[in-house]
Amino acid sequence: MPEETTLTSFIQPVNGVDITRFIDPYSDFGFKHIFGKAPNRDFLIRFLNGVFKGRKVIVDIQYNNTEYKGPGKDYRKTVFDLYCTGDNGEKFIVEMQKAKVENFKDRSVFYTANLIQEQGIGVVANWDYQLPEIYFLAIMNFKFDDSHPDHFIHDVRMIEINTSKEFYPKLGYIFIEMPKFRKAEGELENELEEWLYILNNLKKFTEIPVSLRGNYKYEKIFEIAAVGNLTPEEMNEYQQSLKIQRDNYSVDKAARNEGRKEGHVRGREEEKKEIARNLKNIGITPEIIAKSTGLSIEEIQIL
Repeated sequence: MPEETTLTSFIQPVNGVDITRFIDPYSDFGFKHIFGKAPNRDFLIRFLNGVFKGRKVIVDIQYNNTEYKGPGKDYRKTVFDLYCTGDNGEKFIVEMQKAKVENFKDRSVFYTANLIQEQGIGVVANWDYQLPEIYFLAIMNFKFDDSHPDHFIHDVRMIEINTSKEFYPKLGYIFIEMPKFRKAEGELENELEEWLYILNNLKKFTEIPVSLRGNYKYEKIFEIAAVGNLTPEEMNEYQQSLKIQRDNYSVDKAARNEGRKEGHVRGREEEKKEIARNLKNIGITPEIIAKSTGLSIEEIQIL
């Protein structure tokens, strides 16, 4: 069968959901399927080491499958927790999150505060408050409203302002604004940029990019991410994940449109009231103003 025909079979709607050749890594199913399984441990370690840029060198990770019991089912949109071991034997936790929520920075700090507090639950009475290192890593499929347009990786730490020295080295936040990463295939300079390029473009690809061919780890990622390699159960889970993602988008879009309509109506009302005030100031009777603006006599009288 010609390749074009084969690829076309991957973009037909299935149960009302358009399916591309490779899964969407930003769907709830997609990132977990690619990185959240034990057999793919080495891929995630390489990706994380690229993010930490030598600050930490991860040699092993364990996945925490325990659900966090926050206040309500929508409390967090975490992909997964990672218990990491560094090359010096140090243990630390990485929390990965990608969903957009209101007050995202506040939520990030609030969540890590809860994660820290959990370390003291169930410990012995003579616990000395020694905590593991905790890093919050957000792979964001959205942008901050107040960040520099050219800075897409934010390494946030607790420092002493007067000396600019790190005050507490066991808590950090790394935010990656993926929409700001715009490099093309020929512009990629290192392994981290290759990973980010794959994440940003995976669902658009019809085949593995030329520059990534011959590299085992990337070819394996594309093999894992191919929709045609999903089991029937995985395909069903992926479809449901996409449907929820698109339903949420439709709801958000409808709410924004409704907000714009309401804003337009309020603007028209304020415009009528301003006209009525001007007419009232030059002595036009309320009855004439009411006919001209559509406002009631009562509304005009209180202006």
